[in-house]
Amino acid sequence: MKNDIIVLGLGNPLMADEGIGGFLVNKLLEKKDSYPGIDLVDAGTGGMAILHLIAERKKVIIIDCAYMGKTPGMMVRFGTQEVQSVKKLLHYSLHEIDILKVISLARQLNQCLDEIVIFGIEPEKIELREGLSLTLQKKTDEYIETIKREMQS
Repeated sequence: MKNDIIVLGLGNPLMADEGIGGFLVNKLLEKKDSYPGIDLVDAGTGGMAILHLIAERKKVIIIDCAYMGKTPGMMVRFGTQEVQSVKKLLHYSLHEIDILKVISLARQLNQCLDEIVIFGIEPEKIELREGLSLTLQKKTDEYIETIKREMQS
């Protein structure tokens, strides 16, 4: 059975800071018993499968790496009306999709998305390697506290 709230971590952990979403969700999962009534999912590069994960939720919290022209490591909270994607899709895979397009499709299907919050984190390094940059590593506790506050609001 689905809980009313889901926290989704997005990104590719093999591309340095691109994996921040999954990294943070996995940190939260270490204490999952502290968050009853909340589903925590490392959605990776889940593509259209995300549509099923967010369906019929009251609140969706998405964490992802985002180029915003900010200082590396800065976390910004957005509503879906405040953000637009400039992602260039290569269309090589069904897993490759813009999260905003998934949200739009969910709304078109009347999947009852009451509240969607997106946390974008400005990357320092996007390159073929595992592990976050030192800049993002140092801010992990700050990110977790911000996400926890959002989960409780």
